[in-house]
Amino acid sequence: MSPDSLLPPFTAPYAPDDAAIAARLLADAVMTPAQDTRIDATATRLIDAIRAKDDRFGGVEDMLREYALSTKEGLALMVLAEALLRVPDARTADAFIEDKLGQGDFIHHETKSSAFLVNASAWALGISQRAIQPGETPQGTLGRLAKRIGLPAVRTATRQAMRLMGSHFVLGETIDAALARARAPSERPARYSFDMLGEGARTRDDAQRYFDSYASAISAIGHAAGNRSLPDRPGISVKLSALHPRYEAISHQRVMRELVPRLIALAQQAKAYDLNFTVDAEEADRLELSLDVIDAAFADPSLAGWDGFGLAIQAYQKRCADVIDHIDALARRHDRKMMVRLVKGAYWDTEIKRAQERGLAGYPVFTRKAMTDLNYIACAQKLLALRPRIFPQFATHNALTVATILELDGSSGGYEFQRLHGMGDALYEQLGKDHPAIRWRTYAPVGSHRDLLAYLVRRLLENGANSSFVAIAADDAVPVATLLQRPAAIIGSPDRAGHAKIPLPADLYRPERANSHGIEFGERAALDKLLAEIAASKPDMDNVVVDANAAQACAAVTAARAGFASWSHTPAQDRAAILDHAADLLEQRRASFIALLQQEGGKTLDDALSEVREAIDFCRYYAAQGRQQFGEGEVVPGPTGESNVLSLRGRGVFVAISPWNFPLAIFLGQVSAALMAGNTVVAKPAEQTPRIAARAVRLLHEAGVPRSALHLIQGDGRIGAALVAHPAIAGVVFTGSTEVARSINRALAAKDGPIVPLIAETGGINAMIVDATALPEQVADDVVMSAFRSAGQRCSALRLLLVQDDVADRMIEMIVGAAEELKLGDPSDPTTHIGPVIDTEAKQKLDAHIARMTIEARVHLAGTAPAGNFVAPHIFEFASARQLAEEVFGPILHVVRYRASEFDRVLQDIADTGFGLTLGVHSRIDDMVERVIARLPVGNVYVNRNMIGAVVGVQPFGGFGLSGTGPKAGGPHYLARFATEQTVTINTAAAGGNAALMTGDE
Repeated sequence: MSPDSLLPPFTAPYAPDDAAIAARLLADAVMTPAQDTRIDATATRLIDAIRAKDDRFGGVEDMLREYALSTKEGLALMVLAEALLRVPDARTADAFIEDKLGQGDFIHHETKSSAFLVNASAWALGISQRAIQPGETPQGTLGRLAKRIGLPAVRTATRQAMRLMGSHFVLGETIDAALARARAPSERPARYSFDMLGEGARTRDDAQRYFDSYASAISAIGHAAGNRSLPDRPGISVKLSALHPRYEAISHQRVMRELVPRLIALAQQAKAYDLNFTVDAEEADRLELSLDVIDAAFADPSLAGWDGFGLAIQAYQKRCADVIDHIDALARRHDRKMMVRLVKGAYWDTEIKRAQERGLAGYPVFTRKAMTDLNYIACAQKLLALRPRIFPQFATHNALTVATILELDGSSGGYEFQRLHGMGDALYEQLGKDHPAIRWRTYAPVGSHRDLLAYLVRRLLENGANSSFVAIAADDAVPVATLLQRPAAIIGSPDRAGHAKIPLPADLYRPERANSHGIEFGERAALDKLLAEIAASKPDMDNVVVDANAAQACAAVTAARAGFASWSHTPAQDRAAILDHAADLLEQRRASFIALLQQEGGKTLDDALSEVREAIDFCRYYAAQGRQQFGEGEVVPGPTGESNVLSLRGRGVFVAISPWNFPLAIFLGQVSAALMAGNTVVAKPAEQTPRIAARAVRLLHEAGVPRSALHLIQGDGRIGAALVAHPAIAGVVFTGSTEVARSINRALAAKDGPIVPLIAETGGINAMIVDATALPEQVADDVVMSAFRSAGQRCSALRLLLVQDDVADRMIEMIVGAAEELKLGDPSDPTTHIGPVIDTEAKQKLDAHIARMTIEARVHLAGTAPAGNFVAPHIFEFASARQLAEEVFGPILHVVRYRASEFDRVLQDIADTGFGLTLGVHSRIDDMVERVIARLPVGNVYVNRNMIGAVVGVQPFGGFGLSGTGPKAGGPHYLARFATEQTVTINTAAAGGNAALMTGDE
């Protein structure tokens, strides 16, 4: 296709202000009194039908009413549904069932519904809970019951409850079974859109399997489609993230090169059968990428003359109206029609968290449900106005939304409604009776019950909130008038558009401090702007850094000692203000620091931006903590007639020795903490990254730190040793290897004079435990990130993966496949996932370990690295965790399988390493997680997520044993270790008696 056939790339503000959008939507939402009356009448009739419906089998509405997600039973049921059917072994299944059923009261649960689905599920869960009393172990209660009723009976009852639920929400486990069920006789021909269940692809094989599944389904659907014409034909929904293992903004060129031809091939097949072909919606950070893929595929000449190509768009996204404009322009450009499914959105919680983590200016989605509902109607009106070029498909189970669209339509037709299979039956049955010409399509999941789990839980979360229409529509205790309240009335005014309890990402930690500002790589404009700023920075790497000698190191300590009196008497408020100013300067100059981190530290774009943000957070956090801890002192209660005040004050000269793996964040974290506590500092950065430290020191001086209070000494370990040995130092803060930490500790202990503190953070043989309840895709994501991000050069990185043997083959296969998709290369290239290791010495050490492991261990992955200081990801399997005797600081993962019956031995093996920095646990069994936490003395435990990237003030970081001394960096106890404590007691009654006591009121 020619470039002229393509539209300009989609662009719109990523996270615009809610109030501005609300002002426009509220102005456009006004209806006439006659319209409102008709909408009320239609919606009331639909609600009455929902409440009158007595479905003997039951649906998701019945389950939500019976087990609300605001109850313990509802939450336990959700987790059981998500994981139980994928657990292959009996031991883990029994522990999982006990754990979840013990969290609710299923025995005494009195069912409110007469539906078979609800009653059968409640019966099975109640029977199981009677067998598994809370607080008793499978080895106890289940062991005794097995002799009486048989252990399989307990397990089978619960599994059947899950399968019973699943069978109602999936149309068929295969496309043939789904088509057979879809052909069931009905009063009007049913329209279906089939959704092949599954998670996004993590590997190349995953992507091929999903492609083949889609292709087979299109063929089967097409052969069974009959002779009706569009839109009265079946369709299929395709998820782009299922067709590519790196469906992400930074891999844009690769995605366009590899995915677009695949999408075109599937679309050509769908065109051959004249089917509805819908590209499903993805998360907000993938929207621009998705539209680029859709634009390119839709423009292919082979698809001309077909009206079935479509996409889903999400009304909770603030850019929804902009997407509609873009799609209309696309259809106009190619003089073709498109089908557009309007949904409200299914990833709301994920979108909120992602924006907060990235420190964005705002949210890409609305934070109030009423704003989503308001935007849905506005976008529906926009779509209706674009008929017939656009064929709208309104996906909703909300009676008020349906009634409003009917009113806006004006009986012109040319659109359809959509509902999820297993939901909305009563509403749409009544709609069909009242409006025979109105058509609706059923969005029907197809796949195994195991694949259904994530889908089902998402539907429960999406519709189970207390504010959801589906959750409350059938509840007679909720007045119909409540359900008819308009979104515009709920919002009221633009200033109420945002959720009062969800702060903007920048305000997440206020009033204590501001969140550091980041960007979303999925926003093209923001990424391009940052890349341009980085390119313009051009760090000077030719200037020679001169190492200090021992005399210069001694002179620096002497000068710092001379500056201590002045700096320590600077009010804490002033010291904090300087650190806040430094954070602001760093944020303003982040591009130049990112460029230097990439050039000198080998950091990828993502890692470099994250490190700058962490450094900013350290400065602001310690400033905020310092204001609280180093102010006027704490008044201590005591007897009358005296005052007692406990205060903190600086110790003297602190030596800060920082590593090369976080040459800005850890360097500034150490220095800013010591300065905030009133100490002067001699900073000795790693010899591999001297320029980053030098620039950071210049920034601190510019922010207001006196030159007498902060001194920079460059050099290798010998200079560090000379500083540590100086008799005038008052403390050492160190991050690095355990061996060097021991050396520093011995040197400090051997000196005469005051005993000074050592604050050390070292590494560890960091482990992750994965049991059979864990979701493989989530494990793969978290393992790959934890083991290979930053080329494995993080203190917190995953070194040892312990996987339950029942699921190990599948887990390892997916992890290997995902790791194979990572790109190694130039860290200044935004498409790079893994940059180089720090230097030739590090590479040689890692290469030697790889060579030894190739002989001693089973090789699962041996990646290929480009020339230079690159080490590709490697994965080796051991027979025992004890074979890994030391930390391997690079992108090398060691895997050990374990039997569920040997779990205690696994914990002992981890404990015996002596390290205790980070630990990952992937399990849905809370009791198992609690056992691990109680048994292992580890500083940072991460459950069901990755185990790197500790956030300042949120996940204070530091370990036990061989992993460090504590206290935790970025935590509330850190500053106090840099200080001495002083208690001042004053006899306030010394001059003439206790006047305050004697003159006080009774």
